[in-house]
Amino acid sequence: MAKEAYDGPILEIDKLSISFFTRLREIPAVMDFSVSVQPGEAVGLVGESGCGKSTVALGVMQDLGRNGRVVGGSIKFKGRDLGEMSDAELRDIRGSEIAMIYQEPMASLNPAMKIGKQLMEVPMIHQGLSEKEAYARALQVVTDVKLPDPERILKSYPHQLSGGQQQRIVIAMALMSEPSLLILDEPTTALDVTVEAAIVELVKDLGRKYGTSMLFISHNLGLVLETCDRICVMYSGEAVERGSIADVFDEMRHPYTQALFRSIPLPGADKTARPLVAIPGNFPLPHERPPGCNFGPRCDYFEAGRCDAKAIPMFPVEGNDRHQSRCVKFDEIDWAAPVNVGELKPKPEPGPVVLKMDRLKKYYEVAANALFGGGAAKVVKANETLSFEARESETLAIVGESGCGKSTFAKVLMGLETATDGAILLDNRNIESVPIEQRDTRTVSDVQMVFQNPFDTLNPSMTVGRQIIRALEVFGIGDNDAARRARMLELLDLVKLPRAFAERMPRQLSGGQKQRVGIARAFAGGARIVVADEPVSALDVSVQAAVTDLLMDIQREEKTTLLFISHDLSIVRYLSDRVMVMYLGHVVELGTTDQVFAPPYHPYTEALLSAVPIADTSVRKKHIVLEGDIPSAMNPPPGCPFQTRCRWKSEVPGNLCETEVPPIRDRDGHQIKCHLSDDILDRMEPVIEIAAE
Repeated sequence: MAKEAYDGPILEIDKLSISFFTRLREIPAVMDFSVSVQPGEAVGLVGESGCGKSTVALGVMQDLGRNGRVVGGSIKFKGRDLGEMSDAELRDIRGSEIAMIYQEPMASLNPAMKIGKQLMEVPMIHQGLSEKEAYARALQVVTDVKLPDPERILKSYPHQLSGGQQQRIVIAMALMSEPSLLILDEPTTALDVTVEAAIVELVKDLGRKYGTSMLFISHNLGLVLETCDRICVMYSGEAVERGSIADVFDEMRHPYTQALFRSIPLPGADKTARPLVAIPGNFPLPHERPPGCNFGPRCDYFEAGRCDAKAIPMFPVEGNDRHQSRCVKFDEIDWAAPVNVGELKPKPEPGPVVLKMDRLKKYYEVAANALFGGGAAKVVKANETLSFEARESETLAIVGESGCGKSTFAKVLMGLETATDGAILLDNRNIESVPIEQRDTRTVSDVQMVFQNPFDTLNPSMTVGRQIIRALEVFGIGDNDAARRARMLELLDLVKLPRAFAERMPRQLSGGQKQRVGIARAFAGGARIVVADEPVSALDVSVQAAVTDLLMDIQREEKTTLLFISHDLSIVRYLSDRVMVMYLGHVVELGTTDQVFAPPYHPYTEALLSAVPIADTSVRKKHIVLEGDIPSAMNPPPGCPFQTRCRWKSEVPGNLCETEVPPIRDRDGHQIKCHLSDDILDRMEPVIEIAAE
């Protein structure tokens, strides 16, 4: 069944307003929102959580639930108003003409049904294909999304695939009926950066192949730069700036867009010389928006009596292609003025070695049949001979994809697991085989952790102040309740939270505020080492800058050693002094930040750097997409752990990569675990280059 060609806008949203109705009030989620998507065009919808991006997508799908309603404006698909269609007409369009890919792939897959059957349903229902034709189509699409051994994949259940493979299946399902419009709602948030790069490349290729128009919802400006033609920036339910990627990235004309760019670590940002600038204040709740400009209370250019006088429309920006801004002062502001950076903070000098790991190993033994305990036991080699040192006041970043052993090593350091072999020395005391329940108070307070998800680490039934005081009691700090309470208030000052928050419950705090409480608790006992496990990845871009700088400030004051676990290399480059790259339990590269981010690279580091989306149009990147998934730690490849995905393998004579684990080579303190010869390493070119102005 051929789709008829349509030459007008595929999607036209005009002055859309959407509200949700509760028993107490109407909550306006989206107001006066307009955007159009032309045939074959990809439009990025960017903004922080709670700004209304997903609500717009659900409005397009006409899936706002029982208490959501379109209260103004229209959504037209190929010239037809979706709000005026019957349920039967909408059912025909959903899934066949408009398809949506959600953030969490498992939410879109039926766990009790084989992949092939789930894919075949789409064309059989929407296009009336026979089972045989539908199977051929499913096989074709699974091949298109570059999954290995498509026939085996079609016979698998969802739980037998990795996260990246599941997301590819969801994309395949969306493409089964060749939709005219594909809505992608944060499709790569839960994926590793190398898998994300492959998925993004795939989405671009498929868009070209099928001529699909796309609405790409994301909070990652770098991803939007790499995937989209045009961008729409949202803030608190409104579009605040629209235009082509080049116009908005290079000639932004809204204070919020400018503030967003200043709060993300672009190449050249430096924690001492060019620190990030966090956006002051907090995001307004939908029913507490200010009069006039929603961004007014947080804006550097706010003018009372003018910016808050009346509702502000979108103004055209002259000289640019369909570029508009919702700001009454956009043509008066000096957009090229340098950033007003606060005081420059001196870089702390690293002190003596606090932590030393020597050939640490951590193996797990699992039954071959984990469910029933049958068969021979298998060994999972989670950490393989890790050796490194960390000094006082130093930030050591640990990077790698999920499954590389980052969190396992953190658990061994914390005492939640004990080491299989090797040594961990904390101030020259061996702690590798002392579980946490046997550690003395000093050791427990010396090594603390800030977790990825601030929502899961606070007790929901205890006030913020009580939770910090509880940590002080455990660490044996303060002689009485009054002393501990005074210290708790000092800790709230340290993490820049108002003292009144001591009486609040966690549910009354935003994500960034909860993470600050987690940081206050970690530093309560004067920690020597803080393990920060992806501490900002669950937070919005503007909040990330504030939390990252907070960690840096506390580190300067307390001379703490920070072990920063992350897969976001932009933040790593910004704040770390040294970087350790892990792959499948091995340390494959270790050096200063400058050494690791410049050639020569370990081939895996090279691919990681190429995969990082950078929100800067002047950056040129070498394009390297890793083929295949990360091997399992239960069944690692022989020889070099990275040899199954390495693009340099042919440069090594014989089958050395496949038979021998490479030695660690030290080049002026820069360690690389690789068989490549020195002259090949010396010929490597930079992956990321900033074009000369």
